[in-house]
Amino acid sequence: MKNDLLGVVVTTTSAESNLLFAANTTTISASGMYEREGFRVDKNGDIKFPVVGNIKLEGLSISEAQKVLERAVDRFVKNPIVTVKYMNFRVTVIGEVNHPATFTVSNEKISILEALGMAGDMTPYGKRENVLIIRENDGQRTTTRVNLNQKDVLNSPYFYLRQNDVIYVEPDKAKAVEYSRSTRSLPVLVAVISGAAVLATALLNRL
Repeated sequence: MKNDLLGVVVTTTSAESNLLFAANTTTISASGMYEREGFRVDKNGDIKFPVVGNIKLEGLSISEAQKVLERAVDRFVKNPIVTVKYMNFRVTVIGEVNHPATFTVSNEKISILEALGMAGDMTPYGKRENVLIIRENDGQRTTTRVNLNQKDVLNSPYFYLRQNDVIYVEPDKAKAVEYSRSTRSLPVLVAVISGAAVLATALLNRL
């Protein structure tokens, strides 16, 4: 996808050729921090690769991108082996999970279950039968709901996540009831605390 950051390594029998196609893995920013570099897919769906020039990779899987790059590099060196990996593949898990966060993963194939595991799994209030997936395609956001209690979820096109997918785990009714009870009991608690404070002040004044 556009704005994906890819790590690309070209391996040949020549050390000079390997260096020719290499990109710096890190740079030092103005703040003195190390930052990762790679090849970013631009607004045209291309990356600018050393020696070769622009190569269109938008819409390809990692394995397909590797083959395209190998064919492009093969014009300059013999029998190249190209390895491609994501450097900014991110998914976000929010809602009724133990550790909601955005996670960066190096593998393009991560499932809903794996992402939930990274987030510490659902809380007891999470609705496994109604998990919301938010996905962006060509600037358009789409949403779908999946039932993790059903076996056919394994065949869902949303079971394996894509770049920037968001998983939202909705709370069940029990959480809403508990929250409502807590809210109703709050004024009583405040009154008890206030009464205790008044009593304490009266006792101190007698001393």
